[in-house]
Amino acid sequence: MMYRTLIAAVALAGAGLVGSALLPATAQQPAVQRKVLLTQDLPIPGYQSFMASVELPAGTREGRHTHPGAGFAYILEGSITLEHEGRPTTTYKAGDTIYIEANKVHEGINPGSVPVKLVATFVFEKGKPLASPAP
Repeated sequence: MMYRTLIAAVALAGAGLVGSALLPATAQQPAVQRKVLLTQDLPIPGYQSFMASVELPAGTREGRHTHPGAGFAYILEGSITLEHEGRPTTTYKAGDTIYIEANKVHEGINPGSVPVKLVATFVFEKGKPLASPAP
């Protein structure tokens, strides 16, 4: 279990780099914060789930990226604008849920003046990276 948690932490750190690596470096650009809550093998052979808390400071963007499996998010505080390939840009507020399709380019944006806090869960094949940057 500890090994899986370490792997998840590394994957999450890599996912964190997705946002920061795609944005221009600025001294005042606060970082998106992610914390691993749970990593669990599923009864479906070869699949696992991953849950994290995410905080997007005011005025930040995640950076365009994809996930190899489905993602689900619940907005706890604030509001987030989601650009998602194949869908209209939509703003979600506290209490809303979001479904992210596997392999679709998307980006969460916090254009507001307060942080956005959410919980995100992903289901994907073991051995694949949690997130990959997109052009």
